[in-house]
Amino acid sequence: MTAPTSAEVDAAMRLAIDQAQRVKGSTYPNPPVGAVILSAEGEVVGAGGTAPTGGPHAEVVALREAGERAAGGTAVVTLEPCNHHGRTPPCVDALIEARVATVVYAVADPNPMAAGGADRLRGAGIDVVGGVCAEEVAAGPLREWLHKQRAGRPHVTWKFATSVDGRSAAADGSSQWITSDAARADLHVRRAACDAIVVGTGTVDIDDPTLTARLPGGGLAERQPLRVVVGMREISPEANVLNEDSHTMVIRTHDPHEVIQALSDRTDVLLEGGPTLAGAFLRAGVIDRILAYVGPILLGGPVTAVDDVGVPSIARALRWRYDGVDRIGPDLLLSLVPG
Repeated sequence: MTAPTSAEVDAAMRLAIDQAQRVKGSTYPNPPVGAVILSAEGEVVGAGGTAPTGGPHAEVVALREAGERAAGGTAVVTLEPCNHHGRTPPCVDALIEARVATVVYAVADPNPMAAGGADRLRGAGIDVVGGVCAEEVAAGPLREWLHKQRAGRPHVTWKFATSVDGRSAAADGSSQWITSDAARADLHVRRAACDAIVVGTGTVDIDDPTLTARLPGGGLAERQPLRVVVGMREISPEANVLNEDSHTMVIRTHDPHEVIQALSDRTDVLLEGGPTLAGAFLRAGVIDRILAYVGPILLGGPVTAVDDVGVPSIARALRWRYDGVDRIGPDLLLSLVPG
């Protein structure tokens, strides 16, 4: 028997990342974790992601698939295995009982209640390697969960669609559609993985959105985020956002901090409001990521993607940096984080 090569371990970690992405949005309040078990010969013999709350964690799912083939093998996990007993026993117990020889993880667990897994495994005679593909995991499936562990509040992503000249609608207010079917399909995947979608009463009044996550065929996705409407204006009882496709929360405030507090039990929040709401959240400093879908069209006119953000001069500009630029059909998806 030979130990897995570094290339095999890296490939296994990327498979674990894929497993984590598949369960993202279904594990709340637990993190979306992926795990892969390699046999002593380096063969993938088990893979899985964290089940919904109360179900097994990723390591246990993968170990069950691997069975006896896990003995002497390597467990590859996106997050340091937990060392505490919550709704389920500690994952380190399952790894020790399976008699794996090595555990490889990407990101250390920042939760003091669950940390210590690596030391416990080493104490049981298991080799432990941390930090493999850590940046990829931290910027991927664990981005929002890690943010909440550090900041103590939900991670907020502002999503918007814009023309290349920064307009979110034409001069007459029409905005369907600035971007392509491919971009909208990508958004629906992200909606299905988030915990809540936030819009203002103005958006509900003008656009009457349903704010649901839909499948490519048009049907509702199995999991729907909470719909959140913010503002003092009354909304029609016939508004689509109040239909039975998902639950809806109405928050009577203009203060982004009050919105964040009302959603404090959530992890991943998607802000889809218009320019007024986006400006308020930017001024409050509670946007953690920007996702801009940019269509190759020019609109001109007065309807910009965001209103006043409190910038009096170039010297006082809000500085962001790109952490991703992707092509989606004819459009670009720009991902930015605070600089």
